[in-house]
Amino acid sequence: MAIIHGLHFNNLRGDILGGITAAIVALPLALAFGVSSGAGPIAGLYGAIAVGFFASLFGGTPSQISGPTGPMTIVMVAVFTDFIASDPVHGLATAFTVVILGGLLQILFGLLRLGKYITLIPFPVISGFMSGIGVIIIILQLAPLLGLPPVAGVLASVLAVPEMIGEANPLALLLGGMTLAIVLSMPARLNRVLPAPLAALVIGTLVSVLLFDSGSVPRIGNIPTGLPSLIFPNLEPELIQQMLWSALLLATLGSIDSLLTSMVADSLTRTSHDSDRELIGQGIGNTLAGLIGGLPGAGATMRTVINIHSGGTTPLSGMVHALVLLAVVLGAAFLTEPIPHAVLAGILIKVGLDIIDWRFLKRAHKTPPIAMALMYGVLLLTVFVDLITAVGLGVFIANMVTVKRLTDLQNSSLRTLTGSEADLPLSDQERAIMRNCDNQILLFQLLGPMSFGAAKGISHSINRVENFRCLVLDLSASPMLDLSAILALEDVISEARSQEKSVLICGALPSIEKMLKDLNIFSMVEGGCNFSDRLDVLLRAQKLIQGIGTD
Repeated sequence: MAIIHGLHFNNLRGDILGGITAAIVALPLALAFGVSSGAGPIAGLYGAIAVGFFASLFGGTPSQISGPTGPMTIVMVAVFTDFIASDPVHGLATAFTVVILGGLLQILFGLLRLGKYITLIPFPVISGFMSGIGVIIIILQLAPLLGLPPVAGVLASVLAVPEMIGEANPLALLLGGMTLAIVLSMPARLNRVLPAPLAALVIGTLVSVLLFDSGSVPRIGNIPTGLPSLIFPNLEPELIQQMLWSALLLATLGSIDSLLTSMVADSLTRTSHDSDRELIGQGIGNTLAGLIGGLPGAGATMRTVINIHSGGTTPLSGMVHALVLLAVVLGAAFLTEPIPHAVLAGILIKVGLDIIDWRFLKRAHKTPPIAMALMYGVLLLTVFVDLITAVGLGVFIANMVTVKRLTDLQNSSLRTLTGSEADLPLSDQERAIMRNCDNQILLFQLLGPMSFGAAKGISHSINRVENFRCLVLDLSASPMLDLSAILALEDVISEARSQEKSVLICGALPSIEKMLKDLNIFSMVEGGCNFSDRLDVLLRAQKLIQGIGTD
């Protein structure tokens, strides 16, 4: 296995151009996410550098650009708020320890090869929580847009809107509105040459510097320069459960976000990513981000698409993107000091609008009611409760609905035959045996895989038929039986034996036959074995019914 997945130097010019372009787009977003998280703009830049470089170096999606994203930042807002409130002295270190733990969990996800399962989350659930995150971002940016200090919490922000409107800073609102107008209205052709977030950042900042007094609107102000200091992990025993819960939320959300972006990258580059390797790369990046005081990140869809369209196709583009941002931190950070918070808020509101799944929302009323209810339910839980509850409950309900549908399909494929049916799916000889036995043989067929959901249906199908003397269980058309289905068959066999009826089994595949042996079920049936041929087992049943010796 190659050390760096997908790395080659045949596209050097495209990768350098793609990385530089992605960095230009990432700069204002990293600053904005850092400010909105409460950790400061430098935390956004450190996170973009660490996650961007190491996720590209060790990840499994060659063209992907990683860094702080809206969903991850929303989680970190709560993490910083909770842990700093509980311990003002060590709370910041504890919060970054959560980032480290989240990264380690992502590495574990990759080592356990869980990548393929993470992408199986139903679409209505993904749509609901992504739209919910978009709504949260917009709500939390209302105060900075109006030139006011941020309000902690979504509900508190909503309730404070009337008061915020009365206290709004008109100049800040003007800058924020102008920024939002630029990012919303910039033509696509011009956007490819000069990314809208960067254009809005530069124009908004220049207007504020040239036309307004320095203290008229809140600005980023002085940020540290040079290399970051190492943050030593701080594990608080009384907070460990809360820390692990927050880390799990970060790891799960970052994994989903990254792998969804990986699939977008695959569709654009016609390649195939390595999901488990991508999780390991993202985990390494987030672990190191936490160690240097950076925000956690994930695969960033917009930055990845821009990178690909600019020519980036290998991990080199992601590393170039991170190195460009590092150069800004080391030598040009002073340029970011006059940026108004309202300008960053306008940029982030556009990010929130982009995250909302408008495609699904516009057609939600045309989807099945359960899908629509699931999406809106997850959206509301995301906004007003928390992401883990929203995703966990959404996945549970979606899986229950799926299991019910599969169970109905499996139950409809159960078939009980006694010989009176005109269209028996049997050979002429088998049909003759069934009829000669005058409906005394009950042939029970399982068609397709049978899971725990169909267990009750198996018992019900057989119990509907009473007047038979020999039960033949034909398993030849079932490639899979889970434990619940096999135990349901055991109950059926026990019930038949209690009524002094004979039971025979045929056609079980080796994997099913092994389970039947391990559970000692063959000791309950005639012959104590699995007959390989249905004709042989029907002849055996005929002899049993007619009282002919079978030795």
